[in-house]
Amino acid sequence: MSNDEFPTDRPAVVTCGLPYANGDLHIGHLRGYIGADAFSRALETLGQETAYVCGSDMHGTPVAVNAEQQGVDPEDFALDWHEQYEETFPQFNVEFDNYGHTHDETNTELTQEIVRTLDDEGYIYEKEIQVAYDPEADQYLPDRYVEGTCPYCGEKARGDECDEGCQRHLEPGEVEDPTSTITGNPAEYRERTHKFFEVSEFADFLTEFLDGLEGTSNARNQPRQWIEDGLQDWCITRDMDWGIDYPNGGDTEGDDLVLYVWVDAPIEYIASTKQYSERVGEDEYDWERVWKEDGEIMHIIGRDIIQHHTIFWPAMLEGVGYNKPRGIAATGFITINGKGLSTSRNRAIWAKEYLDEGFHPDLLRYYLTTTGGLQQDVDFSWDAFQEKVNGELVGTVGNFWYRSLLFAYRNYEGTPETEVSEEVRERIEGAIGDARESVNDYDLRGIGGAATQLAQFGNEYIQRNEPWKLDAESEEATQVIRDCVQIAKAVGVLLEPIAPDKAQELWAQLGEDGAIADAHLEDALEAPPRNFDEPGELFAKIEDDRVDELNEKLEERVAAAGDDEADADEETESDDTGADESESMADTDDLEALADERIGFEDFQELDIRVGRIESAEGIEGADDLARLEVDIGFETRQVVAGIKQLHDLEELPGEKCILLANMEKAELFGVESNGMILAAGEEADLLTTHGDAEVGEKVR
Repeated sequence: MSNDEFPTDRPAVVTCGLPYANGDLHIGHLRGYIGADAFSRALETLGQETAYVCGSDMHGTPVAVNAEQQGVDPEDFALDWHEQYEETFPQFNVEFDNYGHTHDETNTELTQEIVRTLDDEGYIYEKEIQVAYDPEADQYLPDRYVEGTCPYCGEKARGDECDEGCQRHLEPGEVEDPTSTITGNPAEYRERTHKFFEVSEFADFLTEFLDGLEGTSNARNQPRQWIEDGLQDWCITRDMDWGIDYPNGGDTEGDDLVLYVWVDAPIEYIASTKQYSERVGEDEYDWERVWKEDGEIMHIIGRDIIQHHTIFWPAMLEGVGYNKPRGIAATGFITINGKGLSTSRNRAIWAKEYLDEGFHPDLLRYYLTTTGGLQQDVDFSWDAFQEKVNGELVGTVGNFWYRSLLFAYRNYEGTPETEVSEEVRERIEGAIGDARESVNDYDLRGIGGAATQLAQFGNEYIQRNEPWKLDAESEEATQVIRDCVQIAKAVGVLLEPIAPDKAQELWAQLGEDGAIADAHLEDALEAPPRNFDEPGELFAKIEDDRVDELNEKLEERVAAAGDDEADADEETESDDTGADESESMADTDDLEALADERIGFEDFQELDIRVGRIESAEGIEGADDLARLEVDIGFETRQVVAGIKQLHDLEELPGEKCILLANMEKAELFGVESNGMILAAGEEADLLTTHGDAEVGEKVR
């Protein structure tokens, strides 16, 4: 692991969190896989030796539970989904150098070897713990076989994770009020002997590891709180048949214990890299140098599995003397029309559905990688998708490509025979520098933005010089079109990591040989071929009636799945507070009337409201009322625009706590992006705050 600027002379590997082999893929899943694919491609444009690997997560209780419900063998069940994923990912131009799965021989052997080493080094011990047990089913209940209440935040939790609340990893026996998912009956806790990995021994190492870690701020900062709170050792065995057997069988009570899924799942990163190396030969790619020596390791993951990748995983690697990740980037979640994804209610855009609608995969790739920063939540709507495609891909990139190449073809049969102007060369060099900086910042939006902004410059350049008003034989017209063709080629090279198919189409239209995927950033300045054929338009506008049709389909699916009834069922809050209304009804003449329409409890839960602390505040030039605030919300610092410039002394605000709506759709006001909304009361914008000592980043419930 290093912190040298990319590209380095060391081999790199990019991985993405493994998909559980137990259900269809939707765009929430695709964001991570597409993002990691784009990052891997971008590294290669820098000249970095890179492999992109992943695999299906075959083990764990989610797979076992679903297989049991369908009455099939879990291996057969998981393999069916694994094969579907192998077919689906290439359809979105997600091209893994190797895609394996956790149940194959390579991963099984590596997992058992690593666990043996941890045991030999003294990092594993036995301990009697409380494990949930279902008396009626006569079996122990690992992980997703038990539901209850999170002991840390009080939200509903499932087995090994508080996935609806604080997202903490939960150890066996921690869930309060346990219920069996098999029978629906209350479970009881019984003593059982299990194996533990001594994570607590790695606290100092992990602090130092996080100090040097690259990636997104949530992945770097969120784990520090867990270390400060005191690391708990990690139970690494489970009471079930499906999984990888603990390697030292016979010395643990019971012969049906398997390794916890989060032991063997990340080891698949190593196994998949090894399989790739074995396929192409170690002279071409050496997996041992990556994982056992000084390679560059980058993980792209969902933010719900930060703890597994920044605490457990590096501790395991350190315990066996393996190389540690250089960077971990955690993506935000996807919402649909402002609401959380719900697979049970069919509130999702499924991967197959998107393809069946006939949209090109590169349109979705562009939307998911350039809408917001990598760690920010992204709200998908067909309207927003249409706006981004029509505005940026059709109106900016496609428009520039087509008008430039068509003019060049009709007047010069290709690239005019003159050198690129100094102005355009410098502008392309600047775009290359922006792209390189974005790669080193793990900024996918910046990578795509470097291409789109260059295309915008191209549109402005051709409009400013108006070559159609000039004699095509003149030096001035020749220079303008020569510059535009070079810009078009450069935009294609820069856009390839984000939209590889469309970039290849442009490459072919320019008459270039080979694959644009093999081009490096510097090739953007190489002269295009002298001759090329008449170009075609690469992007098509999405019409309003098409969007209306898609919205109607989504609404019908959600309604058919009973979304409205579920919302009503969730609304359990009582209106009977026992208060004396005579006191609370006074002096209401000047107040805004209460809204007649009620919302369900689920709708309220989807508001991500956080305690924040204002770090800086300054007025926005040219805006009478607007101020730009930097607000720390624990996981990151957000830039927020608020209409408080005339109502507050901005110099006194830094250090003040506030309440921030964190999943508010981003907006741009007076050229400044606002990522969230500060809550305030009344015409005087009385900023809401906390009465007690709530920590920055705490969720308002």
